[in-house]
Amino acid sequence: MGRHQGAVCRLCRREELKLFLKGKKCLTAKCTLEKRNFPPGEKGKMRKKQTEYGIQLREKQKLRRIYGLLEQQFSNYFKKASKKTGKTGEVLLQFLERRLDSVVYRLGFASSRTQARQYVSHKHFLVNGRSVNIPSYLIKEGDEIKLKESSRTQPFIVVSLAEKIDSSIPEWMQLDKANFTGRITKLPTRSQIDTPVREQLVVEFYSR
Repeated sequence: MGRHQGAVCRLCRREELKLFLKGKKCLTAKCTLEKRNFPPGEKGKMRKKQTEYGIQLREKQKLRRIYGLLEQQFSNYFKKASKKTGKTGEVLLQFLERRLDSVVYRLGFASSRTQARQYVSHKHFLVNGRSVNIPSYLIKEGDEIKLKESSRTQPFIVVSLAEKIDSSIPEWMQLDKANFTGRITKLPTRSQIDTPVREQLVVEFYSR
């Protein structure tokens, strides 16, 4: 299945949760979920009894859509996480958070992960002094992410960074706005990742 090309607000309605796929719009009254807080479709308002499988599937889809991944990409991350020591669900979230597009979003260079993915693809960022244009590139502890000098006049990036509140920067990151630089100081624990999912249900889904 290819990447979703339709209205992303439908994805939030399907999961009945704000996935913050539209950046600032998700925080305003214009958010579609504020007006229609029920799944899309003719029978969206009808409450259906969910099976155990259905609940696990919805949680998996929710997590996949938050990070904007294809099904195969997401499955591959789970396989990698299941081979690591520690809680599989927490390791999975660490993998997803360490993606370059996610890091760029968390640091405030973009208002959404979709926007961050586009910026990375267009070679606006350096990782440890090297140009990287792969959104899925995994950032390691101690890595430095820097906006290229030639990209520091990009209005959307500059405005997004200027509006980033310092207190909203994750504890496991550092941001130097003056030098357009961010750094991963340590790997995040589950309590430091605010993604609203029950990752254990995702583990159960793939463990069937």
